Amino acid sequence: MPQAAAGPSAAAASDVFDLVLAGERVLVDGAFAAAEVGVRDGIVAQIAGPGAGLVGVHRVELADDEVLIPGLVDTHVHVNEPGRTEWEGFASATRAAAAGGVTTIVDMPLNSIPPTTDVGALAAKRAAALGRVFVDVGFWGGIVPGNGGDLLPLVDAGVFGFKCFLADSGVAEFPPVDADEMERAMAMLAGTGTLVIVHAEDAARIAAAPHPHSRDYADFLASRPRAAEQAAIAAVIAAAHRTGARAHLLHLSAADALEPIARAKRDGVPITAETCPHYLVLAAEDVPPGATAYKCCPPIREGSNRDALWRGLEADVIDLVVSDHSPAPASLKLAGDGDFAEAWGGIASLQLGLPLVWTEARRRGIRLERVVDWMSTAPAHLVGLGSKGAIEVGRAADLAVVAPDESFTVDAAALEHRHPVTPYDGRELVGVVRATYLAGEPVDRGAPRGRLLRPDLRRAESEGGPGDVA
Repeated sequence: MPQAAAGPSAAAASDVFDLVLAGERVLVDGAFAAAEVGVRDGIVAQIAGPGAGLVGVHRVELADDEVLIPGLVDTHVHVNEPGRTEWEGFASATRAAAAGGVTTIVDMPLNSIPPTTDVGALAAKRAAALGRVFVDVGFWGGIVPGNGGDLLPLVDAGVFGFKCFLADSGVAEFPPVDADEMERAMAMLAGTGTLVIVHAEDAARIAAAPHPHSRDYADFLASRPRAAEQAAIAAVIAAAHRTGARAHLLHLSAADALEPIARAKRDGVPITAETCPHYLVLAAEDVPPGATAYKCCPPIREGSNRDALWRGLEADVIDLVVSDHSPAPASLKLAGDGDFAEAWGGIASLQLGLPLVWTEARRRGIRLERVVDWMSTAPAHLVGLGSKGAIEVGRAADLAVVAPDESFTVDAAALEHRHPVTPYDGRELVGVVRATYLAGEPVDRGAPRGRLLRPDLRRAESEGGPGDVA
């Protein structure tokens, strides 16, 4: 564990930092190096070489097996509060985030009740979160049929962008839109620089697929065909090309879409894409019969598809990795006694994202620096959180101390998530988060100090993207 020591009492106040962290492996400018990091007023104020002797009220010496990285930024989290707090909630979700080295989340507009589709619902969401979050939290708005008049007011009220579904969302209060409705919303939002983030599966192709009641994962996989993702992604790319709106593809699972995405990027279409730990770690052929903890939409696909997604990440076709943390009570997640058609689809992994991705990346010879880029720097850049995502002078001192070579076995019952249901229970992973700092102070699971974030619209106008202000 990092060792803390009190700083010398005899030092000029102007020379004393609130906190100094010193270690042999600090991630600065994309590489690990020996460094000392001085923090003042929650901000990284100085980065010095080893032996600089920076003085702090508190000084932390990293252990030989520890590294210091920026806190992760997870832009795809379903907190489900208010309305379905029994599914998760802000307190449990943000404690889980902090335990996993995540210092910022952006909350999805569903499955809360009401969904975040108008200003009143956003106010209700913020009121539910206020004083109960252990990390910083921002909010997505939602696009649903008929709420076009609410979109610009939601931009003004502080959402980071808008989510829509092109297929059934699973909850009646957040219905899908068709491609034309999505494009009209994109056209309305194009001038704001606001993101439109899309659950890209084609409703017609899903409806045409077989949907048997079955304990066989192959039957569930056939019910969400690759063609559904390909068709919907083509529609998103076309709409972004025509409108100029910034579009982002959520939870990419089908590697068949990588070439169309790469081609769109080469053509200058403002399109980005993410994938999730479950698509990078798990494989369809390994899902046991009736193991509905593995169910998610779009689905976990074959091992060969997983390998192709990794290649897409390394080639920068996929931009980032986020959790799509989507928990539910066991009564829903395990409904139907193993019938994949009956069980709720969603995987809880917020606390485990870093070790999941790092374990698999290390096996593939990929450096930790790249993993941090995908899980911290790139998500922060996506939503314009300019103070997040790097250890750099002037940025927030949101930090994680990690032992990248230490192994552990996942115990679902010991996780901070509200419900101990995860497909990773019993899995051996490497990468232990030993401490998490938010604005230069260690996260205390009994003291919620997180801020509620909103975009800085002035920065959006001048720099082309939102920033972060409380």
